Amino acid sequence: MELDHVVLGVGDLEAAARRLQDRHRLTAVAGGRHEAAGTHNRIVPLGDAYLELLAVEDEAAAQASPFGRWVLERVGGADAWLGWCLRTDDLEGVCERLGLEPMSMSRGDLRWRIAGVQRVWEDPSLPFFIQWDVPDEQLPGRAGGPTSAGDARLSAVEVGGDAAAVREWAGELPGSVRIVDGPPGILAVAVAGAGGVEVIRG
Repeated sequence: MELDHVVLGVGDLEAAARRLQDRHRLTAVAGGRHEAAGTHNRIVPLGDAYLELLAVEDEAAAQASPFGRWVLERVGGADAWLGWCLRTDDLEGVCERLGLEPMSMSRGDLRWRIAGVQRVWEDPSLPFFIQWDVPDEQLPGRAGGPTSAGDARLSAVEVGGDAAAVREWAGELPGSVRIVDGPPGILAVAVAGAGGVEVIRG
């Protein structure tokens, strides 16, 4: 298991991207649209991992989608950490262990499978899982794009919750993930680079 990405729900995608640039010297590049859920995103490439900015684009479509409604409820006019994702090369084994069904997704030449998202809706301290069906050099975190933070990388995530329950769900956690007592969900994200360590608390 490796840390793949963290998801920040935002009310305005472009405004959130500008804030990240102004406050943390991080540049969000183009992502895509999730038409069935009424959402769209931008990503901040951070080496082997990335930060996803996720916003509702079409409120009517979002209201008709369980995922879209969840984003609407969680964001509620203010930025909010929505979840964190672990990357695996054995999603079938993860799904068999947890009784999950993987979902295949794609955008252009990018292909991936995810599992466990609905469980995160119930308990945001838990990660969901992804397996990328592309070569490592095509991982979104390596997508490039300008950033004034130099060699910025996602270095740590602090998650509130029951450590035993998180480990029972996720298995062995990467060293970059720290589980602490606190409200369930992401509490802080650290991005390290040439300018030092930036801590983003949502």
